[in-house]
Amino acid sequence: MPPHIVVIAVVDGVELLDAAGPIEVFSTADRLLNKDVPGYKTLIAGPRPGLVRCAGGTSIAADLSWKDLPHEIGTLVVPGGLVFDESGVKALEADSLVQWLATPAAHGASRIASVCAGAHMLAAAGLLDGRRATTHWATAAQLAADHPEVTVEPDAIYVRDEHVWTSAGVSTGIDLALALVAHDHHAELARRVARWLVMYMRRPGGQSQFSELLAYSSATDAQIARLQAWIPDHLTEDLSNDALAFRAGLSVRHFSRIFRQQVGVTPGHYVESVRLDAAARHLLHTGNGLRTIANAVGLGSVETLHRLFKQRFGVTPAAYRERFTAGGS
Repeated sequence: MPPHIVVIAVVDGVELLDAAGPIEVFSTADRLLNKDVPGYKTLIAGPRPGLVRCAGGTSIAADLSWKDLPHEIGTLVVPGGLVFDESGVKALEADSLVQWLATPAAHGASRIASVCAGAHMLAAAGLLDGRRATTHWATAAQLAADHPEVTVEPDAIYVRDEHVWTSAGVSTGIDLALALVAHDHHAELARRVARWLVMYMRRPGGQSQFSELLAYSSATDAQIARLQAWIPDHLTEDLSNDALAFRAGLSVRHFSRIFRQQVGVTPGHYVESVRLDAAARHLLHTGNGLRTIANAVGLGSVETLHRLFKQRFGVTPAAYRERFTAGGS
């Protein structure tokens, strides 16, 4: 049977991992599939055949140009690029690729996907009009400002809106490609691919591409560092300032001051963040009810879980579970 054609559309300035991550997933899936079912054939397309210069200075070879692509494209993947200048980080937008994406040849792909800031080029070509989408956290505000017709979900690892899929920053192209493999075949094949690539099928941090905990410092003070390691396994215990200060062998005032100096936030804020991250993992990986989850992470009540979760993630716990346990749809 004919293979599913995957086209990776690249331009100068593309992030290498944006392209290489999905390529590796699809090629591994093809090797692991039984030969009595359609596999994947991956093509790299550029403005012309030959080398395309990546953002980091390396190159990737385009097999053919966009105008020479086969008529039947199963999945069109648009990797992105990040441009750094004195004003900050911006998404790469290559006019030549945007123009091709606006043609019937691109629109006719059975499925369209972007990786990282590639969403900006899909949006510029009109492919995200009226749709939900995500991009790299550093360019999410730019996507929302430049394309108000797109509903930007800056916290998601990937978003599916009918046949259009978008993923977050750089390595999340691998998460997206695994989800596409699971959608095409079954979750077990995606798990086998993940094991083959020695990576998580699901990220430990859930679907958030920018966990608040990642922004906090790891303490260099031994007492505070031990507490940071101890807290996640003892969420149902008393984690008040008084209790943590006593465990650290410090006065409450001195403990609060040194914790904030070392970690960057108050002990109370840090504990709340750990509990909410744990709640998000429960929502994704268990079928437990909200009361059970609230008790398991030490938040005490459904009302507290609901209020803090919505403040942190922008959606209710129920909406988070529905959105991210249904294949990103």
